Amino acid sequence: MATNYLKKILSARVYDVARETELQLAPELTKRLGNQVLLKREDNQPVFSFKLRGAYNKMAHLPPEALKRGVISASAGNHAQGVALSAAKMKCKAVIVMPITTPSLKIDAVKARGGSWVEIILHGESYSDAFKYSEVLGEKRGLTFVHPFDDPDVIAGQGTIAQEIFQQHQEPIDAVFVAIGGGGLISGIGEYVKAISPKTKVIGVQASDSDAMNRSLKANKRIEMKDVGLFSDGTAVKLVGKETFRICKKVVDEIILVDTDEICAAINDVFTDTRSILEPAGALAIAGMKKYVEKKRIKKKTLVAVACGANMNFSRLRFVAERADVGEFREAVFAVTIPEERGSFKRFCELLGKRNVTEFNYRIGDQSEAHIFVGISTQKSGDSEAIAKHFTKAKFATIDLTHDELAKSHLRHMVGGHSALAKDELLYRFEFPERPGALMKFLTSMAPNWNISLFHYRNHGADYGRILVGIQVPKNEQKKFQNFLASLGYPHWDESNNPAYRLFLK
Repeated sequence: MATNYLKKILSARVYDVARETELQLAPELTKRLGNQVLLKREDNQPVFSFKLRGAYNKMAHLPPEALKRGVISASAGNHAQGVALSAAKMKCKAVIVMPITTPSLKIDAVKARGGSWVEIILHGESYSDAFKYSEVLGEKRGLTFVHPFDDPDVIAGQGTIAQEIFQQHQEPIDAVFVAIGGGGLISGIGEYVKAISPKTKVIGVQASDSDAMNRSLKANKRIEMKDVGLFSDGTAVKLVGKETFRICKKVVDEIILVDTDEICAAINDVFTDTRSILEPAGALAIAGMKKYVEKKRIKKKTLVAVACGANMNFSRLRFVAERADVGEFREAVFAVTIPEERGSFKRFCELLGKRNVTEFNYRIGDQSEAHIFVGISTQKSGDSEAIAKHFTKAKFATIDLTHDELAKSHLRHMVGGHSALAKDELLYRFEFPERPGALMKFLTSMAPNWNISLFHYRNHGADYGRILVGIQVPKNEQKKFQNFLASLGYPHWDESNNPAYRLFLK
């Protein structure tokens, strides 16, 4: 007999531990996209994720004897916290198997939620290893397994999110966007949406390197991925559930795939509107919604995106900020070859016009050619192609690296090294005011016979920029150079005797 999910959702027990979260207007996203954008703020749950809804509902429907024996689960993050909190609330022993690679931050969070009711076992290198071990251990100890997604009670618990959405917004909703990992969240939401508002589209969003559900729906059978991307770790599932797959075939209208840069841009968008920082999986729905609007060119619709989690590792923020500009088409990066001759660097900068330079990496390495890594502010998706053509037209060989993963992740941090050509080189750090014309002021103030042999600059969003410059100044012009520094008026530090410079760059 098929499960009556509408009935199960309406009778779900979640509010002993969960709270009804806000359905919040995102004003900036609304204005930019030309549609009413509403965020369902599951990141505001006590465990900063929706996962406790399903975990608690499953445990609340267990018979007393099963609760007395205890439960077991496998998780590397949000589900584990949900089970732990539920166990403490229900005074039920819970064993949680986590991979040995789990960050201590998450292990400590599970301990804090569950206290003495939780036993944590570290096993295996991945979630799959932990999952297999939890099944064996659960059977051995007679514990009830609480699945992270492939269970009717878990699915029904997650479905209460949709119930809240339609209670909070009485007007028609055109589409609801939901992240997909194993499929538990979208299954619960989709079952409720299609039961009470069949015209509302249910659109799943997956990371392009972790799209097991997308592949499975296309093949009409469950496809197990050999490897999955780990950036959106909350949705990095190799094989979707049997029940979630069955439901998704019925309730999901479309799946949108997004890349890492688009996820980072969505994290930035939500921060702009809410001052909250979502984890990558938590921002998937927003990234997919943006892409859907662009693809379909829709206007004046009501769109809901589920912000499903905020268990973000602080150390990731640097990477997110770096990649958000590319994901939002606010930055393009290029490799440009210019003649190794005095004045060509300045000529290249003049070519940039009023465009804002976000990054500049250069180290002298060849007597005839100079290779520059440059980042430039952009406004829209087609700008990088237009800029590349502009450079090429000016006889500068150019490669557009905007979508090159090697360049964005590694090369931009590795430009440099020793150079035998860096004769009479002085190395200086400068702080420039972050405003148009600051760089050109620097270049036009220099003596024409001084050559720039090294240049590194990255815009970090502050009101001043930090720049490292190598300048070849003849020994008999040192006084002239000091006068140049004084007239420039920028704070500066001589790093010519820095041991790190001598080790890696000299």
